Amino acid sequence: MADKTRRTASRATNPTVSRTTWLVIVLLAFVGQVAWAVENNFLNLFVQDSFGASLQDVALMVSASALTATLTTLFVGAWSDRVRRRKVFVVAGAALWGVSIIGFASIQGISDTLSPDATQAARMGVTLTIVFDCVMTFFGSLSNDAAFNAWLTDVTDETNRGRVEGVNSAMPLIAMLAVFGGAMALMHVGDDGTVTYDYPALFVTVGVLVGAAAVVAGILMRDSHPASSVEQGWLRGVARNFSPVAMRENPVLYLVLLGYCIFSTALQVFMPYYVLYLRLPYVLGEDYVFVMAPGIVIAAVFTIFYGRRLDKLGFERAVRLPLVLFVAGCLALTLLTSVAGVFVGSVLMLCGYLGAVACFAAEVRNNTPADRAGVLQGVRMFMVVLVPMLVGPWIGSAVSSGSGAIGGFGVVGDGFTPSSLIFLAGALVSLAVVPTLVAVRRRRHAVE
Repeated sequence: MADKTRRTASRATNPTVSRTTWLVIVLLAFVGQVAWAVENNFLNLFVQDSFGASLQDVALMVSASALTATLTTLFVGAWSDRVRRRKVFVVAGAALWGVSIIGFASIQGISDTLSPDATQAARMGVTLTIVFDCVMTFFGSLSNDAAFNAWLTDVTDETNRGRVEGVNSAMPLIAMLAVFGGAMALMHVGDDGTVTYDYPALFVTVGVLVGAAAVVAGILMRDSHPASSVEQGWLRGVARNFSPVAMRENPVLYLVLLGYCIFSTALQVFMPYYVLYLRLPYVLGEDYVFVMAPGIVIAAVFTIFYGRRLDKLGFERAVRLPLVLFVAGCLALTLLTSVAGVFVGSVLMLCGYLGAVACFAAEVRNNTPADRAGVLQGVRMFMVVLVPMLVGPWIGSAVSSGSGAIGGFGVVGDGFTPSSLIFLAGALVSLAVVPTLVAVRRRRHAVE
């Protein structure tokens, strides 16, 4: 009964989203996702192209970053609950985030200077990239994952969260499109068809963009001043949200988080290697951007409009279509290697991915207690980022290393080449979401 009461109360107390608030949401969501797009896609390419990193190195970097993001969000989110302020964390964190991104431009020079031996320099380059990634993730999570996402929960309610999450969830792909589109000017194509980039210029450009967004947010953003936390101690308040007591008080919230965790794990089975796979010479090669771009646009438009349907349909009904699209797209990517096949599979997968994320994220916000929006961003990160990134990439790495199959037809590449079987593995993991949705529905019926 507590869940239903909280949901009804939030509708009456949260304000309408103003035009200025919309502007801040779009700006911070877009710029934040541009930074994450560089981390999630170009750091993988950078560490492989510059230092010859293996897929295991990439998996380690993803896992270390996920751990840093989760711990930062958990403790900074709880801190922002206690001080009842979000803006200072968003603005200061974004400014330092931009500086840390620019720092990546110096890694190759540092490793070459400290290690004259080429092999040692490469290993140091991999190590420094992982360390710098954790530093960047700390500031990014402080600003975006902890403070901005808590603020977003504060300023929305059940009548508009689907619409807001439709836009917010589309931003990763819109940002990816902007990043890859801009990176085309920095692209270098080798004689053998391999693709690389002017990474220092990319890092400096994105770092400056994030810093500029911090300045604009400092001017336009209005603090939400959330309700005071009921917890007496900071660490006690953090720990309590992982306890059975909190789960009994908010059963729907934790069931939705469990489903979100499973889906995110399925996504992470292949997403860290998605671009690496597409740019293989025998898949799409240097033309991969031209195939990805229209697919991203279609998926982003779908998600923005589907978010409006989410407000009307409700979570249980709305999430079904995206899950079906996701599985269908993964199966197509597993079996097809033609340009048309990869395009169709990517569109279906991306539409399903973003649509499902919008549904899960909005429902998590709908069931978040008003006085714990900050600390629960850390719980969300634990369930949706840390666990999936600790598990998913290693599944994908194991599948690729164990098979070497390309296109699902047994064509053998080297042991570290991404295999199309990673998409099949992702589809199979995503099926485990279904029991959690059944449990959410039964819980809702029991309360009603």
